[in-house]
Amino acid sequence: MDDTRLSMAEPADAAELREIYAPYVEKTAISFELETPSVSEFAGRVRKVLAKYPYLAARAGGRIVGYAYAHDQMERAAYQWNAELSVYLRAGHTGRGLGARLYRALMDILTLQNIHNVYGGVTRPNPASEGLHRRLGFLELGVYRRTGYKFGRWHDVVWYEKALRLHRPDPRPPLPVGEVDWASVLESAR
Repeated sequence: MDDTRLSMAEPADAAELREIYAPYVEKTAISFELETPSVSEFAGRVRKVLAKYPYLAARAGGRIVGYAYAHDQMERAAYQWNAELSVYLRAGHTGRGLGARLYRALMDILTLQNIHNVYGGVTRPNPASEGLHRRLGFLELGVYRRTGYKFGRWHDVVWYEKALRLHRPDPRPPLPVGEVDWASVLESAR
């Protein structure tokens, strides 16, 4: 039986979250960061996301084994109904559906927040992440060709999009994550 539980991450989780993220920075072009952020910088990032969006942690065996979060897709006010998503898994915890579970819970919470569209950018090649987005109903939006330079070569990024709700005139403003019942979503995501 899978004992993995989803919860809202906290700034105090920064060291474990950073531990998961570091290999993506240091060994792959999946992240375009060139240096792994410090624990304090990571805690600040978590704090900033949580002011508006969900930052989910998957916990199993007493430690965090994956995480996913949302953030602003663009800065201008007319984009406020959009969010960009990210998911990272600890080595040894991929290929078991955990990424999809985190993404689904994230999108359910974002729907409660009145977010209409979600986006994901995937550095190519990354068949696992591309497959995840397609399986969850994301559509390929387009490719930024040779947009990031890391490890001595240029990399493409494919962008995916998914509508979470109908696009009606006069949409309700998005709510901060603290104003929605995210706990019931995580309870049903067991």
